[in-house]
Amino acid sequence: MVAPESLAVYNFTLAHNFRLVIAYHTQGRVIYWKFLDFNPPNSENIGKQFSNVSGYNLETTPYASSFAGYKDWFIQQYNRPGYTIEVGLGENPLPISQFDTIYSENIGILVLGLIL
Repeated sequence: MVAPESLAVYNFTLAHNFRLVIAYHTQGRVIYWKFLDFNPPNSENIGKQFSNVSGYNLETTPYASSFAGYKDWFIQQYNRPGYTIEVGLGENPLPISQFDTIYSENIGILVLGLIL
């Protein structure tokens, strides 16, 4: 059984011609950019730019975390850049007190994602 929200994101993606995707998760202040041996054109360079504006480390996706995410599917399906941005630190759900920090760390990523 596919969760309705997963199906909605899947169908939305099929209906649009996205240059890249950004999936947000919580925990770690890190950017995951690669899926297995897939290395879409310019994906590492874009990831480095995201890292520079956010202060988050750019890392390859750990093997144990692969195969289950939207960005992994997108990279494999389209050979275009995809990123999972892990924001915040602490116990989930993250406290609202982290919002301003997370916003300021990520606004550059969102702006760059629009123009790259």
